[in-house]
Amino acid sequence: MSRPATIPSLQRLHRALLAGVLLPSLAFLAAPAAAQVAGAGAANDAAMQDAIAAAKAGRLAPSQADALRGDPRWPWLEFARLSRDLDNADAGQVRAFLQRHDGQAAAAALRPLWLASLSRRERWADFLADWTPSDDPGLRCARLNAQQALGRAGAEWNSEAQALWRSGKSLPDACDATFATLAARGALGDALRWERFDLAVAEGETGVMRSAARGLPPDALALAQDYAAFVQAPHTRAAQWPRDARSRQVAAAGLARLAKDDPDAAERQLAQLAPLLGMDEAERGKVLYQVALWTVASYLPESARRLAAVPAAAYDERLHEWRAREALARGDWKAALDAIRLMPAKQREDSRWRWFEARMLEKNGHRAEAQSLFRAAAASPTFHGFLAADRLQLPYALCPWEPSDPPALRREVAADPALVRALALYRIDQPGWAVREWNDALTRFDDAKRRTAVALAQEQGWFDRAVFSLGKVPDEQRLYKLRFPLHHDADIRAAARRNELDPAWIAAEIRAESIFNPNARSPANARGLMQLLPGTAAGVAQRTGLPYAGAESLYDSSTNIALGSAYLREMEDKYGQTYQAIAAYNAGPTPTARWLSQRPAHDPDLWIETISYKETRDYVARVMAFSVIYDWLLNGDALPVSQRMLGRTEGARKRFACPGP
Repeated sequence: MSRPATIPSLQRLHRALLAGVLLPSLAFLAAPAAAQVAGAGAANDAAMQDAIAAAKAGRLAPSQADALRGDPRWPWLEFARLSRDLDNADAGQVRAFLQRHDGQAAAAALRPLWLASLSRRERWADFLADWTPSDDPGLRCARLNAQQALGRAGAEWNSEAQALWRSGKSLPDACDATFATLAARGALGDALRWERFDLAVAEGETGVMRSAARGLPPDALALAQDYAAFVQAPHTRAAQWPRDARSRQVAAAGLARLAKDDPDAAERQLAQLAPLLGMDEAERGKVLYQVALWTVASYLPESARRLAAVPAAAYDERLHEWRAREALARGDWKAALDAIRLMPAKQREDSRWRWFEARMLEKNGHRAEAQSLFRAAAASPTFHGFLAADRLQLPYALCPWEPSDPPALRREVAADPALVRALALYRIDQPGWAVREWNDALTRFDDAKRRTAVALAQEQGWFDRAVFSLGKVPDEQRLYKLRFPLHHDADIRAAARRNELDPAWIAAEIRAESIFNPNARSPANARGLMQLLPGTAAGVAQRTGLPYAGAESLYDSSTNIALGSAYLREMEDKYGQTYQAIAAYNAGPTPTARWLSQRPAHDPDLWIETISYKETRDYVARVMAFSVIYDWLLNGDALPVSQRMLGRTEGARKRFACPGP
């Protein structure tokens, strides 16, 4: 079998890609439904963008608004106008909006803002008149404050306030008045204060611990404040604490927190305090867990000893992985195999750990026993599954699924008012509002309609809906056409030729970085499709002579792909191995240099797995797997991942097949 068994439309997609004719129109998706959705207000896009900007600035002219009343996004234009200054908004207009759009996302977005405004202004009668049930603790406290102010605090008032009090997390300012009233009513006794204090200890919230303790008798208050001081910065006074459960809980919480910054100090203080306070294995295990975790995360010399000191009952999947990783980093193959075999069965069955268990069996001389594990791993369309298939010279396991999508269903989904608004809002770069409408639409969709909605979103270039909205049904992981969009084909191919890179790698990086959203921006200010920092982009442009017109130009897809691909080329030239280049693209050159110096002779799969940063470790594996899938989408077969990760772009190619049961 030289080609995967693909559905006809995917075969047409392959041919279009090979011919280089797939342009940003996403022609491989059904056009009639796309036209139906796109036509909803598309002619008003620019006008609506201008009107929303004007509304947010307080200069929306009545004539400008009236011209857009028929647009499906009209409720959000009203929202922008009303929400700008709710403290001075006309109450009648706000209530009319809430009534007119009741049950819609725009009203659901405005109501909590309106209630917060009424609370700030202590317009309690209006607050209660406009109240609807909410999970927001600040609004719930405001409602109790309103009831108290208007003399409506009935029999249930105390229990509702006490329910809010029972939280270890910091609560909004509105709750201060609620709790002061609760205390004044004699319903906030010492037991309740200690209850919240204990919850705050578990959360590590020292400010809440101190706040909860106010009102305790002087001796109890002094002890509570000392407890809070210990969680914030452990001290020697803890040796004089009462030998009870609360002291032990506080000691464990404070030392576990200390372990994140100074595992040596946490270990020393635990040895001193544990016998004095009578800490049991579970309490000591909480501290020893953190001591081991923050030691092994940097592969410090004490890692193996500290991992062994953690009680078995304190181990979770995270620490099981780190125990295996630590042994891999030291090259202790027997210890690594033992660590993997101590993992829970479900964890061991993941393709990653099946692969590494088989690898460790090989390295310990049990090649025959490794074969069945490699075969099991090879059934998974993941990085480690692809590696296992290479090991056994098997086809890559891929079973694409495209469920039936009847025209009537597409028309029904496309006509949903919330979905129409969602797609139209996304088109004018209002993603927050668009997601609200999208989520509202999905509450009414079954699985088939949800998948159709994702397809419609993709036709509009809203590609991340496939990532965030698929997967509720296991088979949806096989919706490769939706989960792995192909866009900007000409730019990707041009950049690949110019930099002598595999276009599947570039596509995989875009999928991992931005899910093909040209307007993506990270908290660190990385921008565009390939999430380039402006400083990085400027440096690449200077070195290569590529056009660059400043940070805003990174939202231009062609510019971003050109500069991002050139940067990939630089990383590839610097490191010589694609997997190392990918690590450097994600984490930067300094951590990558450290990992290379620590484990220069490790096999590629072992080096990747022992990367200290979880984000980068998973990122490298993800990009490598994505590049295989994009190679399949582009060509119907793929360069073996074991060759691709080494920087090779030519050679015998792998076919794909759906494995049998």
